Amino acid sequence: AGLAVQFAARGVGKEYLAVLRGHCPPAGVVDHPLQDKPDGAERGRAQPPPPRDAVTRYRRLATVEIPLAVERYPQTRYCLVSLQPQTGRRHQLRRHMKHLGYPIIGDAKHGKGVHNRFFQSQYDCHRLLLACVGLQLTHPVSGLPLHLAARLDAAYWRVIEAFAWQAAVPAALHPAAG
Repeated sequence: AGLAVQFAARGVGKEYLAVLRGHCPPAGVVDHPLQDKPDGAERGRAQPPPPRDAVTRYRRLATVEIPLAVERYPQTRYCLVSLQPQTGRRHQLRRHMKHLGYPIIGDAKHGKGVHNRFFQSQYDCHRLLLACVGLQLTHPVSGLPLHLAARLDAAYWRVIEAFAWQAAVPAALHPAAG
């Protein structure tokens, strides 16, 4: 099947890595329908469409507690998670993690500005700490299974190193040497 068909039929496996504020549970499933946000053309519509099913699986890979008060507590917690969206809704991962109470670092809309600024100043990280690191699909011509992996960029890796999380990240995702 073509790639568009595979995506539409939810036949593509996706894996993301994210850094969250706090220590989320070790693993779980977020089954929380999401309301589509109207774009400019739909704002005049009288009745908004109903929420759509949205499901995300997550697994905590590593945690850290640093002895700095970023907010009101004397220490601050973060965790690294693997996220696997089972549906494909707009900003699903960002919205689901916020719904759980563990927003993704660097998320200007759904996150916490004080933590985003802390990562900018402390780790020179000015990005959303959410990265698609893996896709599993069927090659559209050969029909063979295809597994794609993407390495983390330098800014993301600085955070991984600062929190000593290198062992929690598969070697295929480590930045290229040299």
